[in-house]
Amino acid sequence: MTEAAPPTRLTDRKRDAIVQAAIAEFREHGFNGTSMDRVAAAAEVSKRTVYNHFPSKDELFEAILEQLWERGHSLADVAYDARRPLRAQLLEVLEQKMLLLGDASFIDLSRVALAEMMHAPERAQAMAARLSEKEEGLPRWIRAAQKAGALRAGVDAQYAANQLHGMVKSFAFWPQLAMGRAPLSAAEQRQVLGDAVDMFLGFYSVK
Repeated sequence: MTEAAPPTRLTDRKRDAIVQAAIAEFREHGFNGTSMDRVAAAAEVSKRTVYNHFPSKDELFEAILEQLWERGHSLADVAYDARRPLRAQLLEVLEQKMLLLGDASFIDLSRVALAEMMHAPERAQAMAARLSEKEEGLPRWIRAAQKAGALRAGVDAQYAANQLHGMVKSFAFWPQLAMGRAPLSAAEQRQVLGDAVDMFLGFYSVK
């Protein structure tokens, strides 16, 4: 068992090297301009090694987005707690989202993905479906709060979650993605999150 550990670590290091090289290549050359040969050369591994980890360029790109997503959601999901104020809980949930939106690599790669998706709608739908599966924390929290009678019942939790995420993204994602705006400062992040949560609770909370 002990002798098998070093090869595993070497494999992990090679995979990490491939991912980091691919991030740089996609950012510089876009989706179409990046080849598996180019990624292999940048990672200093063989092309076969790249394909052993990622069977296609699509899967490599999706794996990168998922890794960045996981980085922004490394904290455990915030479970609804009837003993805590709604505002404090929602802010905690959205702070995890803000970690991802403030990641320069995620913004750059999202720009690459958006350009590619315009030419391949089927890829856009598949990728959006996979990423939406990872955004279940907020709808789950909303459903729990509705069940407890703290938020209005009869409203689809995913719909409400999309509204709240939309308010945040309109300041912390889309301007950076489409217009090259600088990431929000810590003070700006607090203001955007606080205002979005207050507007959301003003409409949905049961007073």
